[in-house]
Amino acid sequence: MTGSGSRARGVSYAASAFFLWGLFPLYWKQLACVPSLQVVAHRTAWGFVAIAAWVSLQRRWPEARAVARQPRTLGVLLASATLIGANWLLYVWAVTHDRVVEASLGYFLNPLVNVLLGVVVLRERLSRVQSVAVSLAAVGVAVLTLGHGGFPWIAVALAATFGCYGLLRKTVAAEALVGLLWETALLAPVGVVLLALAEARGDGAFGHGAPHVSVLLALGGVVTAIPLVLFAHGARALPLSTLGFLQYLSPSLQFLIGVFVYGERFTPAHAVTFACIWSALALLTAELRRQLRPLPAATSRPA
Repeated sequence: MTGSGSRARGVSYAASAFFLWGLFPLYWKQLACVPSLQVVAHRTAWGFVAIAAWVSLQRRWPEARAVARQPRTLGVLLASATLIGANWLLYVWAVTHDRVVEASLGYFLNPLVNVLLGVVVLRERLSRVQSVAVSLAAVGVAVLTLGHGGFPWIAVALAATFGCYGLLRKTVAAEALVGLLWETALLAPVGVVLLALAEARGDGAFGHGAPHVSVLLALGGVVTAIPLVLFAHGARALPLSTLGFLQYLSPSLQFLIGVFVYGERFTPAHAVTFACIWSALALLTAELRRQLRPLPAATSRPA
């Protein structure tokens, strides 16, 4: 495959992943009748089944067993699993409680949180552009807090949990698919226990009530795995700058769904906040593209 062909296919894979993630509110909203904790318990349990099947197809079990012999790696994966589990729970709760717009704000904030984590945890220095971008984001959050009468805790918590998750995954000695297998493997037993307790109390959703609810709960694992597969393929074929641009497709779709499909409130305070965040992201994207631009070839001089 030519370089241009590989890049085009990479764009197709990555864009498809972000597009599917952007449509997630439409899926999880259908499960608003089920407690969010049960939805996430099903998502982790069925997600492990789906990802284990994928690992089997890829014949990657030797790598998975190698990770099992590394206690420190498993410890980091347990921490990252806890963070992604909390992120999933917050997101499902937000969608099923008519907070899709605020959830989309969280994923717009995520690149800015990554910058802050680089400063606080990795001792990186902010560039002038990054400082302006972070300041704009802070202004946006302040405007929404004052104008909307409350701190946008869902957005900030989603950005923080996913940002910290990404930071841990950068440091763990496990490939993306194998790491995800172990994360779902560590979460799945907790999910199964929660589901068993729900059944014992008589309020389990699976197999009770409308048949489509059980189908959606069972398919939650596949729905979780498919965009991850597409993203993994796309990430291998694309430069970071292209991925950084495409990632805004997901929260943009979520934002549009929240406003135009579910009719969530979009106040002047929201407008100012999103304008600040989008301006900050435009600055970060422009700087990233400048940093990744190839240097001009050196001009040869006569000796």
